[in-house]
Amino acid sequence: MVELTYQEIGATERDELPDGYYHVRMVTELGRGEGTMALAAEAVMTFAVQRGAGLRPFTSAPRAAVGVDVTCRPGLGPLSVSVPCRVVWAADEPRRAGFGYGTLPGHPERGEEGFIVNHDADDIVRFHVRAFSVPARWFVRAAGPLTHVAQRAASRRYLTAMRRIAA
Repeated sequence: MVELTYQEIGATERDELPDGYYHVRMVTELGRGEGTMALAAEAVMTFAVQRGAGLRPFTSAPRAAVGVDVTCRPGLGPLSVSVPCRVVWAADEPRRAGFGYGTLPGHPERGEEGFIVNHDADDIVRFHVRAFSVPARWFVRAAGPLTHVAQRAASRRYLTAMRRIAA
């Protein structure tokens, strides 16, 4: 089995993002109640958020679970880039659902991205995106700070996609 390209596996679940990486933490409110939670949880666990953000995920299983491989293909035609990941943690509980996937060899970065839906005690359903990464390929290092701009833009697309799904 191909190994992950970083050591801090599962950090996005614990929200203890490791030092030495670029961090992203974003959250949006989706609504209230069990119906919103059920809809959002299903969207997260079936990779609908990635599809909604335009990433075209190819998965080894229809639902997120530990060990599922996910390769997204952002971009079009010859300009698309393969971004292989593996689900390293998953939660599918009544008030919390989500997963994190970590980078595999060939991914332009090293790190992890997590997608979590929480039905909080105040009855509000919130969607969280957490990530940590560093460049793994020369072209990402060459892009410098533009890489961070692109990663934050991708995270905002996840939030927008989830708000559309949960509406």
